[in-house]
Amino acid sequence: MRVSVLGPIRVHADDGTPIDVGGARLRGLLARLALSAGQVVQAESLIDALWGEHPPSEAGKALHALVYRLRKVLGSAAVESVATGYRLPAQDVDVDAARFEALAARGRRELAAGRPGPAAECLGEALGLWRGPALADVPKAPFAAPAAARLAELRLTAAEDRFEAGLRLGRQDAMLADLEAASAEHPLRERLAALRMRALHAAGRQSDALKVFDEVRDTLADQLGIDPSPELRAARLAVLRGERTVPPVRAEPPPGRLPAPLTGFVGRDDELALLGALLDTSRLVTVVGPGGAGKTRLALEAASRHRAHGRGRVWLVSLAGADAVAETVLGVLSAPGVRPVGGGPAEPVDRVADLLGGGEALLVLDNCEHLVAAAAEFTGRLLERQPSLTILATSREPLDIIGEAICRLGPLPQPAAVRLFTDRATAVRPGITLDDGPVTDIVRRLDGLPLALELAAARLRTMDADRLARRLDDRFRLLTSGNRTAQPRQQTLHAVIDWSWELLDEQEKTLARRISAFPATTGADAVEAVCSGRTLPPGDVGHVLDSLVDKSIVERAAGGYRMLETIRAYAATKLDLAGERSTTRDRFARHFAGLAEAHERLLRSHGQEEALRLFGDEYDNLVHALRTAIDDHDATTAARILAALHWYWTMVRYEPRSAAFVARVLELGAELAPDARAALGLLHATGADAPSVTLDRVRALIEECARTGALERHPTLLTATLFMAYGTGLDALAERETERARSRPDPWAAACTFLVEAIIGQHRGEWAAAATAVERALHRFEETGDRLSTALVLTLVARTRSVRGDHDGAIAAYERSVALTSQHGITHRLGLAAERMRAGDLAGARQDIESAERSARERGGQPQRLEVMAARMELYRRCGDVDRAGQELERMERAAAESPLPPGVAIRGFAVAARLANLLTAGDAKQARALLPDVVRVPAALRDLAVDAQQLARLLHLEGEAAPAATALGMSRAIRGVFDDGDPELGELAASLTERLGPAEYDAAYRRGARMPRQDVIDRLTR
Repeated sequence: MRVSVLGPIRVHADDGTPIDVGGARLRGLLARLALSAGQVVQAESLIDALWGEHPPSEAGKALHALVYRLRKVLGSAAVESVATGYRLPAQDVDVDAARFEALAARGRRELAAGRPGPAAECLGEALGLWRGPALADVPKAPFAAPAAARLAELRLTAAEDRFEAGLRLGRQDAMLADLEAASAEHPLRERLAALRMRALHAAGRQSDALKVFDEVRDTLADQLGIDPSPELRAARLAVLRGERTVPPVRAEPPPGRLPAPLTGFVGRDDELALLGALLDTSRLVTVVGPGGAGKTRLALEAASRHRAHGRGRVWLVSLAGADAVAETVLGVLSAPGVRPVGGGPAEPVDRVADLLGGGEALLVLDNCEHLVAAAAEFTGRLLERQPSLTILATSREPLDIIGEAICRLGPLPQPAAVRLFTDRATAVRPGITLDDGPVTDIVRRLDGLPLALELAAARLRTMDADRLARRLDDRFRLLTSGNRTAQPRQQTLHAVIDWSWELLDEQEKTLARRISAFPATTGADAVEAVCSGRTLPPGDVGHVLDSLVDKSIVERAAGGYRMLETIRAYAATKLDLAGERSTTRDRFARHFAGLAEAHERLLRSHGQEEALRLFGDEYDNLVHALRTAIDDHDATTAARILAALHWYWTMVRYEPRSAAFVARVLELGAELAPDARAALGLLHATGADAPSVTLDRVRALIEECARTGALERHPTLLTATLFMAYGTGLDALAERETERARSRPDPWAAACTFLVEAIIGQHRGEWAAAATAVERALHRFEETGDRLSTALVLTLVARTRSVRGDHDGAIAAYERSVALTSQHGITHRLGLAAERMRAGDLAGARQDIESAERSARERGGQPQRLEVMAARMELYRRCGDVDRAGQELERMERAAAESPLPPGVAIRGFAVAARLANLLTAGDAKQARALLPDVVRVPAALRDLAVDAQQLARLLHLEGEAAPAATALGMSRAIRGVFDDGDPELGELAASLTERLGPAEYDAAYRRGARMPRQDVIDRLTR
C-alpha cells in the first residue's frame, strides 16, 4: 500500500489500484499515521491531531471507531494496535512525504559535496512528488496546518537547492522563469532573491540583477523594517564588479563544538547503527532511556561519527540545570563570528534559526526531560524554520511531536556491561584481576546501567569485587562518588534516580512506589489489581503506567512491564516512607494466590497451554508472592500458592527450593487449614530431602489426607499418595484410594490412578497388566486435555512397544510426546534419541540430542543439561567410542558436583551404571568386575534391576561363563516380566551365547533364571 499526502490524500494498493478513503476525518487519521509511518502514534496525540481542543466526550471510543472504519477500507492489517496507540506498518518508501524528505536530503548532500548533477536529479525527483498543497483535502484537521507548513517550507528549500544545482550546471536560462515565479510568491525570501540575481548575472543581464536587489531592499524595509543581510549586499557588490562567481546568500557559521571524550566508548553497536540510520532519514531523533543508561555518551558518539562523515556542523547544548531552552541554545551558538544578520529577529527561536545558517547542521539537545514541553515546542518551531537542520535530543521521555523518531536505550547487554566494568576498573586500579563470578553478579544487580557500573568500578580503589558485590544491597550508600566534574545529579546513583523521581506527578509517584512490589515483569492487569486505590483509581492505572514507560521509570518488556532493579530499590524506599509497604505486599500476595489458583485448574485441562504460559511469565512474581506470604505469616495465602505451584514444579520446572518452601509453610502450623496441613505433610514426607518415615506415619498421613478431603481439593497429590502407599507395602490402602478417585467426577484423578497402576505394574514385573493400564491412562488423559501428562504416558507406551521390539511404534509414540511438549519436552526428546539408538539410527539420535542440547541451553536447568550429557555419553558408547563416552561421563560428574543443585544419589547411581556399561563395551571384564560392589551399593530403588541382570550377563560372557550369562539373561526376564527384545546389544549377546552353548543348553540355562522367584532374583542382585 502507498499513501500520498503531498496534495489531496490518495491511497493505492501494491498493484496500483486506487483505494477510496471517504470522509475528511478518516483521511485525516490516515494522513496523521502516514506522517509517522512505522512509528507508534499515541492515542492522545491522534485525538489532539483530529479534534484539537474540542474532543468528543468519549474520545477514545471515537478514535477506536475511526480506526475500525479505516481497517475496513484498507484491510485489517493496515493499522496495528499497540498498548498505547496505533501504527501504520509502512516503510518510508510507501509514503510520498517521507520519500520526498529523503530525496531532498540526499540532493542537499550531493550539492554540498560539489556534485550538482546528481543533486539536480534527486531534487527534481523529490519535487516531482508534489501534486498540490500538502494535506489539501483535510485543511480543518488541527494537525494539518503546522504539518503542511513544515512540508511547504521543505518544498521551498528543495526548490532553492535545485535552482542552486541548476546554476552550477549553467542552466540559468532555463531556470529564470521559474525563479521569477518563486520570487514573486515569496518576495521576502533572501536566498531566492540572491539565486535570481546570480541567474540574471550569468545570463548577461547585470542591470536586471541589480534591480532585483533594489526591489527586495524596498520590500524588506516596508514590511519588516530591516535592511538586506550582509550576504545579500555582498552579492550585489559582486554583480557591480562583474565578478564571475557571486557569493552565496549567507556565510557559513563556524563549525560546532563537541567535548572530547575522556574514556573509550564500549558497546551499543546496535544502537549506534540505529541512530546513524535514523539521522539519515529523520530530522528529529530522541534517545530515550532511564537515568544512567548512557544517553548523553551515545548521542555524542553518534554526533561525532555524523560529523566525521562530512554531514555538516554539529552543536551540543546541555539543558542540565537550565530553565529555558531557546535562551540556553542561544548562549551556546552566540560565539565570536556568529551574529544575526540585518539586526536579527526578536524571537529567541528565530534568532537561533538565524545563527544556525542555511547549511546542513546537527543540534544535540541533551537532558531535555525537565523541560520536555518547552523543548518540544522549541524543536518543532526550529525544524520548521530550518529545513537543513537535524536535532538529536536525549531525554527520559519522548518529546512527542510529529516526525519524532525514537531510539530507546535500555541496560547494556551483559557482555558489553562486563567489558565496560572491567575497562573502568582497570583504569582506577591498574593490574587488578577480576573473577568472572563477582563481576557477573555486579553487572546483573546493577541492571547493566553504565553510570552505575562506572560508579561501582570507582569503588574498587578501596575494596575487592567480592566485597563490592556483597555490599550492593545498600547500593545507594555505596555508589556515592566517581566523577566530581559531573552534574550533581550524575555524581551518585541515588541522585540519578532522585532526579527522575522529582519529575513525576503524584499519581506517577504512587504507582511507581507500588510497582516496586513486583520483582519481575508482569502484565497491566496485575499492576492494576495490586496498585490501584483511592488516590489511583483502576481506570487511571493504564494511563499512568504508560506515562511511567515514557519517562523511563518502567520498561515495557515482551511479557508486560518491569522496573530495573536499581529503580525498584529506590522506589521501595519511597513505599516504606509512604507507609504503604504492608498493604501493597498483602495485595500482591493475595492477587497472585488467586491467579495461581485459577490457572492451576487449567493446568489439567484443555487450557493447559494458557496456564503454562501464565506460570512461566509470572513465575518470579509467584515465587516472590509465596515468600511474601510466608514472611508475613499469611498461612492461607502461602498454602494456596504452594498448592498451585507444586504440580508445575513436578511436571515442568525443577525448583531446588521446593522442599524448603513446603517445610516453611508447614512451620505455620495451626494457622493452616486442616486439609492444607495434611496435604503439605504428605508433600514433606515425599520430598527429596524428606526424613525417613515409619509405616505407621505413612498410614497416618494418607488417612489424614483422606479424612480432611485434601485429595479431593488437591488432586495433584494423588500420584504421590499412591506411590507412597505402594512403596511401603500398603497396597490395600492404595487400592482403597484408587477406587475412591475413580468414583469421583474428576476424570483427571481417575487417569492418575491408571498411570500409577501402569508404573507400579512395570516395576513389579506385571508387564501385561501394566500395558493395559498404560492404554487406559493414555485414553483418560487425552480426554482431559492435559498434554504434559498425555506425553508422559506416551513415554510408557513407547517403552512397552520398544521392549516388544516394535521400534517404529515406539518412535511414533515418542515423536507424539515431543510434539505435545514442544516448549517443555527436553526429556521426551532425549527419550526419542535413546529409542533411535536402540533401533540402530545413530545419526537420527545425534540430531535429537543436539536439538535437546539447544533447548537445554536456551531454557533448561541444570538437571536437563545433565540429562543431555548422559544421552551424549550413551551415544558415544553405542558408537563404540568408549574413550569419548568416558570423557563425557566425567564431564557430567564434574558438572553435577560443581552445580549449586544437589546432585543426589540418583546421579551417582546413574554414573556407576554408565561406567559399568562403558567398561563392558570396551571388553574390560577385570575393571567391570571390580566396579560391581559400587553398583550394589546404589539403593535398589534407584536402579533398574532388570538392566543390572543384563549387565551381569554381559560381564559373565566376557569372563567366559556362558551358561551363567544365559541364566542372568533369564533373571532379567524374571524381574521385568518379559525379555527386552528391542535392545540390539542383548540380541547379539543371546545369539553369541546360543552359538557357544547350543540352542538346547542355552534355553535350559535361560529358563533356570527366568523361572526363579522374582524376589529371589532381586535379593541375589542386591547382594
